[in-house]
Amino acid sequence: MSLLLETKGLTRIYGGLRAVDGVDYTLAKGEIHALIGPNGAGKSTFVGMVSGRIPASEGEVWFEGQNITALPAHTRIRQGMAYTFQITAIYARLSLFDNVALALGRQDRTDVLGALDRVGLADRAMQTAGDLAYGHQRLLEIAMGVAQAPRLLILDEPTQGLAESEIEGFNTLIRSLAGDTTILLIEHNMQVVMALADEITVLDAGKILARGTPQDIHANADVQNAYLGTG
Repeated sequence: MSLLLETKGLTRIYGGLRAVDGVDYTLAKGEIHALIGPNGAGKSTFVGMVSGRIPASEGEVWFEGQNITALPAHTRIRQGMAYTFQITAIYARLSLFDNVALALGRQDRTDVLGALDRVGLADRAMQTAGDLAYGHQRLLEIAMGVAQAPRLLILDEPTQGLAESEIEGFNTLIRSLAGDTTILLIEHNMQVVMALADEITVLDAGKILARGTPQDIHANADVQNAYLGTG
């Protein structure tokens, strides 16, 4: 399977702190890959560098065989990356329809409603986004990412704020995207991670602690001690 994304020695230094420390990482096309680790492990900083929202202190980011380390975030978006934030980044005063249309870059009714339908929000298309419950705002943000038909969709804590009844719908959505879209998922809900991920990478203190299938990670003693709390 061919590579979509690769990082080489990717590092981010804040003062004397190496928040991400020399990470070599690969992501194959069509895979659902989960990035997990304790708070402060460097997960959001890592994907911030991948998406171009945080400049790397050292190292390189490669996307579809091209070195994109120096490219700004908006250029990476045009090349096929979409990134949903850990904190919702919607236009609260606009309708759901207009939010998705802005992300899409055009007022295409069919495509906008199609993206909203995939997350179960098509019937709320003309509602003001700021009036949505927080969990529905998360789903709107995912719709904004999905509408762009990205080659790589980065989801940062997407199930945060979702009700249990909404999480199965989220899992179904992600499975429906898999294959056509490569997905990098940062998620604390281990049930979601274990249900969705083809492979998992564990970050701890800015470095890769382990990588493997969900079964490998669940059985890894180092991971249990550092993160899963079962050691």
